[in-house]
Amino acid sequence: MFADFSAVTANQWTIILSIVGVCFAFSAWCILDAWKRTYESTNEKVLWMQLCIFVPILGSVAYLFIGRKRGSSRS
Repeated sequence: MFADFSAVTANQWTIILSIVGVCFAFSAWCILDAWKRTYESTNEKVLWMQLCIFVPILGSVAYLFIGRKRGSSRS
């Protein structure tokens, strides 16, 4: 029923954890960037943050290409 994790080598664990870490860091960066930006409405800011939290990779990529352009950077 469960996978046998003892068959995974140390190099494979390193690769897996590196990929997970990069994905987590990318999502965290998008959430923090959305937090720092000013949007026309607070609801739009919350929507982008929730999208990055609940759909991490796809939401973060969407924020990078669409949401980041919609908000303005605080001075």
